[in-house]
Amino acid sequence: MPILIRYGHRSWLVPLAVLALVVGVDAATPVTFASVSWLVMVPVVAAGLCGPAATVLFAFLAVAVYPAVDSFWNKTQGTEDFLLVIAGAVLSVPISVFRAQAAAYVRHLQGAAETTRQVVLRPVPPGWGGVDSAARYLAADVEARVGGDFYDVLATPFGARVILGDVQGKGLPAVSAAAALVGCFREAAFHEADLATVASWLEERLHRQNLLAERLGEREERFATAVVVWFPADAPGEVVVVNFGHDSPHVLGPAGVRQLPPGDGAPIGLAELAGGLPEVRRLRLGPGETVLIVSDGVTEARDRTGAFFSLRAHLDRLAGGAGPVDPGRLVDEVAAAVLRHTGGRLTDDTALLAVRTPPVAPAEQVHQVDQVGPADPTNPADGARLSPRRG
Repeated sequence: MPILIRYGHRSWLVPLAVLALVVGVDAATPVTFASVSWLVMVPVVAAGLCGPAATVLFAFLAVAVYPAVDSFWNKTQGTEDFLLVIAGAVLSVPISVFRAQAAAYVRHLQGAAETTRQVVLRPVPPGWGGVDSAARYLAADVEARVGGDFYDVLATPFGARVILGDVQGKGLPAVSAAAALVGCFREAAFHEADLATVASWLEERLHRQNLLAERLGEREERFATAVVVWFPADAPGEVVVVNFGHDSPHVLGPAGVRQLPPGDGAPIGLAELAGGLPEVRRLRLGPGETVLIVSDGVTEARDRTGAFFSLRAHLDRLAGGAGPVDPGRLVDEVAAAVLRHTGGRLTDDTALLAVRTPPVAPAEQVHQVDQVGPADPTNPADGARLSPRRG
């Protein structure tokens, strides 16, 4: 219940308002209309919204207020009504205790889910790998906060390499497959110079993951669509792309919006059926252009009438201004637009990743590298100058 979570520290106002309402109604009505027995609602409402301490307080208030109000307004009630209020007050306390224990258990599960999310979708420091990047993840299951979508930005000796993908299916098997692919990408993309080799590692990793899942009783074989983009350190005006059947990335810049060639390759895990791995493409990237990759949670988002979210139309509006598009602003604007379009009711996990080469001239970058001396592996700005290590 997001409302209770957001306003939980003010939940005591609700039973207090119920108490005031019952007293007010009893004061405003004729003697023949006695509503003071409705005080039984006060501890019951408190049990559903507040902690045990607050519930005990409101239970005592209900029991104490009943005879005072009943005698003050001279509306004599039967003993049965007073016993009903006492019974509600007594029962509300254990109910509140059980609810508090359940809430604590849910918070424990949320903490475990958050830890899982940090493993699969680790935070990316600013400037990591020598590129500006920003990512957003919106889980369809708000409480779980993690699903089958995955992304990462990697600093390698060859330049920044990024990935965004979507594992078919939902639940823990999809999360497990996503974690396996992200872990494989982090190692293969760092050590392998050839992006085609990285693609073969991803294919092999998901194949082994499916074999393991089958032995553990999983009947459904997983596959994943994904896009891998490499920003070569020696070619700032180019990107190298491998598209595993994913929606083609959009590129936003001073000249407007364009879309990279469509991904006609097979998803990860289906290369054997499709006759091979996807093609590796080297494409031009203009100065100040930002690459945006999204999952199908964006492109297939629907409103109440069933209309799809128009990503291209929204990007055209965002790219209308002059100058480069900031990755952080871009993913924030698109994520907010998707939530507005769906009314906050996401039916699928949604991931967004925006990356651009910093708006610094290549010659100036080389000069800066010459000035700083040896590469520091702990410095994000030196990510593109790291040396691969085997071990």
